[in-house]
Amino acid sequence: MLVYLFKRILLFIPTLLGITLITFLLMQALPGDPVQGMAGERANPETLARIRAELGSDRPLPLQYLGYLRLLAQGELGRSYYTNRRVADDLLQKFPNTLRLALAAVVFASLGGIILGVVSAVKRGTAWDRFASIVAIGGISLPVFWLGLTLMLVFALYLRWVPPSGMGNGSFHHLILPAVTLGTYSLAYIARITRTSMMESLSQPYVTTARAKGLPEMAVVLKHALKNSLIPIVTLIGLDLGSYLNGAVLTETIFGWDGLGRYALDGIMKRDYPVIMGVVLFGAVVFVAMNLIVDLSYHFLDPRVRIKGGLQRS
Repeated sequence: MLVYLFKRILLFIPTLLGITLITFLLMQALPGDPVQGMAGERANPETLARIRAELGSDRPLPLQYLGYLRLLAQGELGRSYYTNRRVADDLLQKFPNTLRLALAAVVFASLGGIILGVVSAVKRGTAWDRFASIVAIGGISLPVFWLGLTLMLVFALYLRWVPPSGMGNGSFHHLILPAVTLGTYSLAYIARITRTSMMESLSQPYVTTARAKGLPEMAVVLKHALKNSLIPIVTLIGLDLGSYLNGAVLTETIFGWDGLGRYALDGIMKRDYPVIMGVVLFGAVVFVAMNLIVDLSYHFLDPRVRIKGGLQRS
């Protein structure tokens, strides 16, 4: 396992370099001048030249990129053009907020999706199966911004059960609407994947054998069928969690959630290049880490998986 971890970490280094290069080139191709936005439309050329010299944006692009790599080698992500705050400090301040929202959304999506998928597979062809299919198709089809505004209108404005927006100093009531909005899409996909995997497992000979031994149906479904259906489900949950930890721009903007999504959007709107680069790199590290955790979980979910310098099926 240690050899496998070491190889994955080594592979991540060129991946990170490629991400930095592509992001840097894409930002340079964006229309607009961040220096002009900072100084204002009436700034004279001397002022613009002085700001560019201070930021280093007057140097050739290869030198700018190499300078950024030197910062990364020192453990720095640069400073925001507008606030002059260290990007790393801002990321560490906002990541816990995004983490809370992501975990709440994933718990909601995982529990709801697995329950719906199991019921749909066990009750295939019944009204329960049709209801689960309607929920899954609706969850996949509804736009996030429309769902968020609708939930806010119904449960915050009309029923007044939960607050409409804000973080409320960590209050659970403020977390409900954004978590449901963010997790509904994943819930729908998890339900579909669970149903498909469960139907395949329920048709296997070991399930027939378990039933022939007189085991309770609940034990057959949960202990035998569901346990052997978990690998695609865990894969989807892990990828969704990695995506959510990068920041949910629409959800955080709609509900006024102070996380990485809003921070990234603010940086994009202002052409704040260090902020954009910092968020992208931080998200890449988080996503790769989540993929690694998912890969390692296969070893514990399926006894056929062995780690010998890599994940292989015996």
